[in-house]
Amino acid sequence: MNPENDSAAQSAGGRTLLKTALEKNQDVREKIEDCAAELSTVNETVKKEMVAGITLQQAKKALAQSERVEDKVQDCASKLDEVNSVLAQEIDDRNKLNLEFMEIKGKLVATENILSNTQDVMAIAQEVAEEAKQRSLWDVATGIPNRELFSDRLEQAIALARRNTWVLAVMFIDLDRFKLVNDTYGHATGDKVLQTVAQRLHRRVRGEDTLCRYGGDEFLYLLVNPKSLQNIQRIAAEVFDCIAQPVIIDDLTLTMQPSIGIAVYPHDGNTGLELVANADAAMYRAKKTKAGYTLFDNVDDHSSLRP
Repeated sequence: MNPENDSAAQSAGGRTLLKTALEKNQDVREKIEDCAAELSTVNETVKKEMVAGITLQQAKKALAQSERVEDKVQDCASKLDEVNSVLAQEIDDRNKLNLEFMEIKGKLVATENILSNTQDVMAIAQEVAEEAKQRSLWDVATGIPNRELFSDRLEQAIALARRNTWVLAVMFIDLDRFKLVNDTYGHATGDKVLQTVAQRLHRRVRGEDTLCRYGGDEFLYLLVNPKSLQNIQRIAAEVFDCIAQPVIIDDLTLTMQPSIGIAVYPHDGNTGLELVANADAAMYRAKKTKAGYTLFDNVDDHSSLRP
């Protein structure tokens, strides 16, 4: 049962008892007043008769009348006791009700504090979860987006390209002979090479484009609305030159060269998975032919992208 409804019911019951007690009290009062008036009349009559010389029969009559009045007074006293009992019960009930109300109020205050603390804990938990989610979208070693964040942005870019009739380009970048660096100089040096390459690429990425570390020594570069095949090839050449600059780590100078494969939306795929897979295939062709960068299909097959 709801405590408030229970309290309301008890309060309503208390008011009913109090009303009944007051009505009885008024009734008793009226009867006492009638008895007093009647007794006054009897006394007056007896006095007059005593002056006139009361007879035995008249005395008995006056006594009987007085006894009737006495019975009425006793009845009124009994009813008055009943009224007092009802009032005492009402006072006791109200005291109990007040105690219950104070207990319920205390519990409500405690509950509000618990709810407030729970809400604070939930807010903190949600904030921590959101921070953890954001951290999970970034590559720990290089500080750039990881493949999960890249996939999300690629899907968004495809949706925009579909609505606006744009082209997109996905470049799959692999560092040649990176395993040799790890094997020769250790993984700490290899990590610094990856960080250097990531920083160089990140500095040249446009706001609408996305760079990510795909895994190992592989990176993905999304170009949003590059407009023409010429622009795509120019950016691929710039990326190649950017990575090919010497990497200086303490007293060590290393030269890394990338192999870059390029897939273009919608010519080379309509989904993110298709574009990444085809860019990967083009990268292996570039690595095999030492071409630096290669489109998924022959350049002539992308004539529709020419300016």
